[in-house]
Amino acid sequence: MGLRLRMGKREGVARGETFDVVIVGAGPAGLSAAMYSARFLLKTLVVSQDVGGQLNLTNLVEDYPGLGRISASDLVARFKSHAEEFKAKVLTGVRVSDIRREDGIFRITGSQGFDVKAKAVIIAVGSERRKLRVPGEEEFQGRGVSYCSICDGPLFKGRKSVAVVGGGDSALEGALLLSGYVGKVYLIHRRDKFRAKPYYVEQVRARSNIELVLNSVVERIEGSETVERVIVRNKITGERIPLSVDGIFIEIGFEPMREWFEKLGLEVDERGYIKVDEWMRTNIEGIFAAGDCTSAWIGFRQVVTAAAMGAVAAYSAYNYLSEKGLYQPKVELLTR
Repeated sequence: MGLRLRMGKREGVARGETFDVVIVGAGPAGLSAAMYSARFLLKTLVVSQDVGGQLNLTNLVEDYPGLGRISASDLVARFKSHAEEFKAKVLTGVRVSDIRREDGIFRITGSQGFDVKAKAVIIAVGSERRKLRVPGEEEFQGRGVSYCSICDGPLFKGRKSVAVVGGGDSALEGALLLSGYVGKVYLIHRRDKFRAKPYYVEQVRARSNIELVLNSVVERIEGSETVERVIVRNKITGERIPLSVDGIFIEIGFEPMREWFEKLGLEVDERGYIKVDEWMRTNIEGIFAAGDCTSAWIGFRQVVTAAAMGAVAAYSAYNYLSEKGLYQPKVELLTR
């Protein structure tokens, strides 16, 4: 019998065990892929450092079809439970370090002695939103600090004011969206010119309830139970100004795991995201990718789009295994 992994959710996973599909990442894309993969009767393992992905950065979700307003933690629990209902295994506390093909299948290794084999792999590790790394940011995460205007903007409907930080398309698009929900939007940018499309810049400058705070950076985020103010420093004058806000939306881009992707031999685009086709196939046969780590649908990163990509990746993995003759379904017959 192989060595059993004992830390976290590792019961029942043996060192050297072979799975039909191993999914790296346990956010919406990874857990959706797991549910679909397991429904295809594929022996499925999800491995991740934690469960939830970027849902862990927010408090409420109200745009997932059919569920209305739900806490992010409850939505994560539902995703995980649904995958496990179909016998997918979810293993946490492991950071995958290497994926390489050996003798026709993939060997996947990682921290804590993790070492399994897979006939197909789905990478769903997401991407990390860049953070300001200022006092108060971590403390108020999910309590007024948000990293997605499109996701969380409607939750601030009727509030007096919010701040948006950034100078790219997502920041200006977020400011425009939020200006329809709140009384005032402070758009804070460290320069006096924007990287965003001219159309967005023109629209922002024309919107009466958007105030531009240029050549400025956020130094602190303050409040009691939730965000109440941000301290902004003008880079030219050095003046520090407190802005009373009910929330702050940090829209300064993403950081894909480009170095790791390239180490695995995956082809990435100019920004560092894994290149996939419409069926979530990568340049490596047998490896698929889904969610925010991919080149698909950049500019509209949502829970529902990540889940959709996960489902497509699982279907593609199923087809790949079937076409290669690597899949022999084991159907348990019910007896009276």
